[in-house]
Amino acid sequence: MARRDRLERGGRRGARAAARGIMPDFLQSDDIEDDGLDGGLLSGMKRRTRRQYDERRDMDDMQGIDDELPLEQLSDIKAKSIAEWIANERVRRSIVRHFRQFLMTYVDEHGASVYGQRIRGLGENNSESLEVSYLHLAESKPILAYFLTNCPTAMLTIFDEVALSAILLYYPAYERIHSEVHVRITDLPLSSSLRDLRRSHLNTLVRVSGVVTRRTGVFPQLKYVKFDCRKCGAVLGPFYQDSTREVKISYCPNCEGKGPFAVNSEQTVYRNYQKMTLQESPGSVPPGRLPRHREVVLLWDLIDKAKPGEEIEITGVYRNNFDASLNSKNGFPVFSTVLEANHVNKKEDQFAAFRLTEDDEKEIRALARDDRIRKRIVKSIAPSIYGHEDIKTAIALSLFGGVSKDVNRKHRIRGDINVLLLGDPGTAKSQFLKYVEKTAHRSVFATGQGASAVGLTASVRKDPITREWTLEGGALVLADKGTCLIDEFDKMNDADRTSIHEAMEQQSISISKAGIITTLQARCAIIAAANPIRGRYNPTIPFQQNVELTEPILSRFDVLCVVKDTVDPVQDELLARFVVGSHLRSHPKFDSAKDEMDVGTTLDADIIPQELLRKYIMYAKEKVRPKLYDLDQEKISRLFADLRRESLATGSYPITVRHLESMIRMAEASAKMALREYVRADDIDLAISVAVGSFVSTQKMSIKRTLERGFRKYLTQARDHEELLAFILGQIVKEKARFYQLQRYQQPESITVKVSELEERAKEHDIYDTAPFLRSKLFAANGYKLKDGTIEKTFKSGDEE
Repeated sequence: MARRDRLERGGRRGARAAARGIMPDFLQSDDIEDDGLDGGLLSGMKRRTRRQYDERRDMDDMQGIDDELPLEQLSDIKAKSIAEWIANERVRRSIVRHFRQFLMTYVDEHGASVYGQRIRGLGENNSESLEVSYLHLAESKPILAYFLTNCPTAMLTIFDEVALSAILLYYPAYERIHSEVHVRITDLPLSSSLRDLRRSHLNTLVRVSGVVTRRTGVFPQLKYVKFDCRKCGAVLGPFYQDSTREVKISYCPNCEGKGPFAVNSEQTVYRNYQKMTLQESPGSVPPGRLPRHREVVLLWDLIDKAKPGEEIEITGVYRNNFDASLNSKNGFPVFSTVLEANHVNKKEDQFAAFRLTEDDEKEIRALARDDRIRKRIVKSIAPSIYGHEDIKTAIALSLFGGVSKDVNRKHRIRGDINVLLLGDPGTAKSQFLKYVEKTAHRSVFATGQGASAVGLTASVRKDPITREWTLEGGALVLADKGTCLIDEFDKMNDADRTSIHEAMEQQSISISKAGIITTLQARCAIIAAANPIRGRYNPTIPFQQNVELTEPILSRFDVLCVVKDTVDPVQDELLARFVVGSHLRSHPKFDSAKDEMDVGTTLDADIIPQELLRKYIMYAKEKVRPKLYDLDQEKISRLFADLRRESLATGSYPITVRHLESMIRMAEASAKMALREYVRADDIDLAISVAVGSFVSTQKMSIKRTLERGFRKYLTQARDHEELLAFILGQIVKEKARFYQLQRYQQPESITVKVSELEERAKEHDIYDTAPFLRSKLFAANGYKLKDGTIEKTFKSGDEE
């Protein structure tokens, strides 16, 4: 009774201390002197209060302190293992004392108590988890951090007891809300891959990341069991229920009988239990390997922390369990492994696994200052593929994506851009998809022939162990906040294609099967490739008759790219040179310093390295949210009306409001390419040119020319004058060089062109101002020099025209 009175008095005093914003004195360490506080938690307490506490200190605790070990002696392990050392009563008391001292004394850079604030916040939110940073613990008490990683089960049990006692000082009646409080370890520095977990990791604290593919329901699991003796009615227990084996009793100490015994369901303590499957993230699987997966056990308040398709980071204990089914399969004793989660960190930040360094960010911002960054990005998309600038532009826009909008938290407008590539065989459609798979931060590749509706969306299957129906995410769910690539899109069944209607527009997948009714997120861009019905694209018939896709699917694609394998002797020769040059440069023994002169094509200096481009895309998607500032609404509305009219007149695929939203998304993606915070007129022009180009390319040949002339007023404004002027100037130089060769039968050392000649040619293309081009980086990058109204181009020995 005397001890209970002391606790009640201490609890009231702790509550008053909490109201004043300081840690109660019950939590103070016993070895801290009054003079050495320096911003600690006792500094705000009155000396009289502390003296009263010293007078009331329990003599039993004083005797326990004499039996404790100093911090220096804790590291001198005098046992066969760390677990045996921690089980020693003196060592255990020392760990309790030092961890209590850590919670009490650790302060941030401003001198405020870190864990005092967290404990107060825990009580205010009625939570049962106290997050403790491993970095803080390693900085303050390194030996405790060492014990924690090597023997986490015993250490976490001790930490939970200390945390509960600390919270009871603030809130004496907290046990009525939660019988236990759990310490969650965050910021574990070393992260392991799921495929790298080995025997050495067993019974240690590990941190892994991956995508949730499957999740079971929530079960009650026994924690402390009490039994009723059927003979004498005595209540036996409580007995701790280990997760590895079932507790059984065979003897009643009251009546000395051998049973029977029944579980006392009223006094038995249960805990929530859930299992889920964690699979390696698509971007982290080595090429040519199957993704590995592990079973994860969630307990207490960690249940339902994540659902299928979400990428999470788990800190927990890697344990082994005896599995009879594995033994019967293998014929010898084998243990199954499971990860018992201690902390679950949901990656709301989609790039949490790929942190950019300060040097990376400086390089990215320097790259964004280039006036031609948009053209450079388009050139850098699949540089090993010749031509197809329209496809490269569409893929670049899809990789950057627009800005998703949440209208009053009731209706969500997607920001991802869907692209469909349709064309003749051998036009590098699959090669484009493979490039995106390697460049996108998170991507999932699927083929229409091998993908079913449940394989793309989600499936419900029966767990072989629990016999319960569980939810398993498909390709679109796994690609959440990334890109889903579907090859051979036309080979899918109509029923399977219908299942992705909701995923393509609302970006969610609704499941209502086997009693499971839920919605999964599928916020991903879809880039699909398809072949025409008759093998090759027929330009004399409409687009819908060339492909076996319905209007609802086609209207969900923002950009339709038609790839035709046309015969053009000039382009075919350039293509052949490009392919041969690409093969020469890709040879393992190619030396750029020695062998570059032997390659017939020059390497474009504008191309951004793939790794840098990947970081650039990650930075833009994470940091940039362009706003529609000073938008030319008149221009967009006029274009939309013209497209609707022509669509009705030509009988081609219908233009809907979705295409208007597509133009806005593409304008936002164009602004993201330059890392701008607002959408400019040239971004709108690019979006219009892509939308009009997509519409015109899907028309029959008989009306295509008419539409091109009709929409020229939109396309000319979106044309890149610098690129066009560079091409015109290149043509003039080439003509002069050939004329020189015909006259003198040798290569010219240099060619000069008057600025007036360039201006005359430019006027034929409605360009009246060449001055910006003459000052641009593109002009200098192509080896031109301007002096006294004359442009000079010097040829190196070995250059070929």
